[in-house]
Formats: sequence, C-alpha cells, structure tokens
Amino acid sequence: MDEALRAAVLRRLALLDEVAERGEAEALVPLARAELHRLADGWRLLLTVHQPDPDGRCRACPGVLRHKKWPCQVWTMAHQHLIGEAPPHRERRRARRSHRRPADPDATAELPAVVSKPRHALPE
Repeated sequence: MDEALRAAVLRRLALLDEVAERGEAEALVPLARAELHRLADGWRLLLTVHQPDPDGRCRACPGVLRHKKWPCQVWTMAHQHLIGEAPPHRERRRARRSHRRPADPDATAELPAVVSKPRHALPE
C-alpha cells in the first residue's frame, strides 16, 4: 500500500507539471486556483502537526530529530519552499566553549565580513 500511495502522489505531481507546461491558458486559471488552495491547505495541516511542545521541540518529528529545538526540518523546508530562502539562524543563548586552545594566536583574529547575494536575488 505504501508504494501505491507514493506512486499516486508522484503521478499527480507529474500531471500538474505537464499541465503547467503544456496546458491551455483558459484551462490553467481554474486549475491553478483549485490546486493553490489545496496546496496551501496541505501546508497548513502539515505545519499544524509540527508545532512545538512546551519544551520547544516538534511534537511530530521522530527520534533524533525530536531532540533538536523548534523549528523542525518541516518548518525549515516550508520556509525555504514558500519564502524562497533559508530562515535566519537563531541566536545562541550562551557562547560555545572551546575545548582546545588555538596553536596560532593570529588564527583567532577577526575575519572580514563577506557580502553575498542569495541565489534567487534579481540582477541589479
């Protein structure tokens, strides 16, 4: 049954890809409206399931993933796909401790800031 479910979902995605590429314009608008509503509802349901518990951990993620603080991978992936960029990093509550001393004192000198554009940025 798992393989049938997987195959059905992948077939639907392939059909939507094909319709988006080759479909007639007048047929695309009603389909796009219906599918956008369904996709938004699906994301909302998935994200509702992946809410943090009182300890700040995802209620739905299993095992090792559950030990990480929220946002979980599902929320991170939603942000990347829906917003188009990685979410900002959380600030640390306390500094990391170094268990080793640097051999070279110059190695701890402040590095210059690097400015880069996100991959999806528009050309100037």
